[in-house]
Amino acid sequence: MKVNNVELVISAVRPDQYPEDSLPEFALAGRSNVGKSSFINKMIGRKSMARISSKPGKTQTLNFYKIEEKLFYVDVPGYGYAKVSKGEREAWGKMIERYITDREPLRAVIQIVDLRHPPSRDDIAMYDFMKHFGIPCIIIATKADKIPKGKWDKHKKIVRDTLEMEKTDPLIVFSSETGLGKDEAWKEIESRM
Repeated sequence: MKVNNVELVISAVRPDQYPEDSLPEFALAGRSNVGKSSFINKMIGRKSMARISSKPGKTQTLNFYKIEEKLFYVDVPGYGYAKVSKGEREAWGKMIERYITDREPLRAVIQIVDLRHPPSRDDIAMYDFMKHFGIPCIIIATKADKIPKGKWDKHKKIVRDTLEMEKTDPLIVFSSETGLGKDEAWKEIESRM
């Protein structure tokens, strides 16, 4: 998709704040610091629409980005970050769970993992959560530019095996640096709109 128009419509914490235009929505989930903001910026061709922070745990709301008046990316707080209080983590967890399980326009969750490392316990828990609720997911294995191309298949297998991925779920190798996987990710998203 060629992206010219993007706007951050709202940063929501409750269902009554969610946009009402019933456009298809794609939630972006991943560990804090895994590169969700970089993924969003690469996909929409912007340098800093989604704020990239050196401090993990920065996103604390559901950020609705409207793209080309056709769909929303919904950036959810990163999981697995220790430096927020247990209470805050629980509140985020409830907010994310309510959004993902109850939101009618949600078409899929785009789960971002780091291709360089086996998925974490939190990554596995997130994937299992989506499978439990029957939520379609697209797995993006980012930071591919940081490992030699000859090792991608080995790392992809580790991701698939660790998450115990269903064969039907796509796993896309991605790099926010080079744009690798961008077209494939858009194709996957557009096929679900």
